[in-house]
Amino acid sequence: MSIGWIIVIVVVVLLVLWVMGTYNSLVTLRNRVKDAWSQIDVQLKRRFDLIPNLVETVKGYTKHESETLENVVKARNTYLSASLPEEQMKADGELTKAINKLFALTESYPDLKANQNFQDLQKELQQTEDKVAMSRQFYNDIVMQYNNKVETVPSNIIASIFKFTKEAFFQALEEERENVKVKF
Repeated sequence: MSIGWIIVIVVVVLLVLWVMGTYNSLVTLRNRVKDAWSQIDVQLKRRFDLIPNLVETVKGYTKHESETLENVVKARNTYLSASLPEEQMKADGELTKAINKLFALTESYPDLKANQNFQDLQKELQQTEDKVAMSRQFYNDIVMQYNNKVETVPSNIIASIFKFTKEAFFQALEEERENVKVKF
């Protein structure tokens, strides 16, 4: 066998190894994106499990504030019926907005704020919100790594051949970006 053939075989083997390594790293990152999304989903499920208890506690004190409570339940149900991550992201923003209104409503009811059950639920929900925020950040970090791999040369060649596509970042809704107005 001539030196020319040996060089060709070595180059082909190295190219095949590079393609396999790049493909495997793309698959690994794509799976990490899915895992990060499922972690958000776990925290949101926890949040959804807390919401009915919170709503029932608030109902006892705020009989005439049914619109706010209905909005919380409606936003929760919208999320549960969403199937695509983009729909879930939008519905999650609406739910966050409704929960914030619910907590603002409690300012008008000192007895409710003093209720131990409500305080416990509110604390647990706040902890869950913190976990959701951390999960979102982790998700966005993994999406950035994955998208960089899909878009940068030379891995973008393998990504396009095997139809790896960019993933969407978890973004805040426009209402969440506005300045908060504090009134006394």
